[in-house]
Formats: sequence, structure tokens, C-alpha cells
Amino acid sequence: MRQILTTLALAFCVVNSASAQYENQFIKIGQKAPDLAYENPEGKVIKLSEINKGRFILLDFWASWCGPCRASNPGLVNLYNEFSAKKFKGAKNGFTVVSFSLDMRKDRWVDAIAHDKLSWPYHMSDLNPQQWRSVVTTLYGIQSIPQAMLIDPSGKIIGKYMRGEEALSDLVKYVQQ
Repeated sequence: MRQILTTLALAFCVVNSASAQYENQFIKIGQKAPDLAYENPEGKVIKLSEINKGRFILLDFWASWCGPCRASNPGLVNLYNEFSAKKFKGAKNGFTVVSFSLDMRKDRWVDAIAHDKLSWPYHMSDLNPQQWRSVVTTLYGIQSIPQAMLIDPSGKIIGKYMRGEEALSDLVKYVQQ
């Protein structure tokens, strides 16, 4: 029994250490965010570049089956609730979250949005069974989730994070006083 517990503890440390050291090397700060145009839960195609006009966006990559994603969602909800109504420098339309799901099943994706109370209006997914080999994961260099990127109103990536709520210190810099 002691050997099993020791092995589990070691595995936990290795996994957490590896994830703590991961940084997306594909996407660079200052580069233009690649555009995305995918369906929302209602079947309407929404486009990242259209949502981005005059607005800061936190682009969050997640999935309903991802335990760490689901565990970080309450922090993301708090961030959205705190900043969505604030005025931002150089962003006449303020701030919002855009969630891109790596789910393959629409029912699980939609249920997770409701269950986790992800109240922002912008959710999209390609519902691709290839998940890690999809166009989006390749375009954004996504190798693990959760992962988030802060995009400024001009469409440039200004922050990269393991979890969306880590954007807090960067968002504060852009709030109008």
C-alpha cells in the first residue's frame, strides 16, 4: 500500500511539474492572433476577428472532459464577471472571453457550459474527432489545455497563460481609471 501511495505521489509531482514548465512556443507575444470562424452551440458561425473589433479578448482553450479546465472555470467566470463591464484603454467595446472547446460531442460541450456557468456569449468549437491534430490546435500550437491568450483590440496577442485567470495582472493594466 505504501508503495502504491508513493508511486501515485511521484506521478502527481511529475505531471504537475511538466505542466508548470510548459509554455506555448508556437505563438509569440506581439503576433497577430490567427482568425477563427466556428459554430457556437446554436449552430451560428462566429468569427474571432469580428468579436475582437474594439475589444480585449481572453481566448480560452478547454474541453468538457478536461479536469484541470473544469477546475479553472470558476476562476475564469470570476475574471469575466469582474472585468466584462469595465471600461478599457483603447477598447471601446471593453472585454470578453471567447472559449474554444476541443470537445468532440456537442451535448457534453453544451452541458459543461451550463454546468460551469460560462455566461459569456462567445463559445465555439469545431467538434473535431482529431482534437489534437485539428486546424485550430495546429494554428495556435495547442499541446495541452487549459490554455489562454489575451488579445488586444488590434488583434495582437499580448499575453499567454496556462489558465485564463492568470490574465488578471495584465487586464488590470488596461482598465481605465
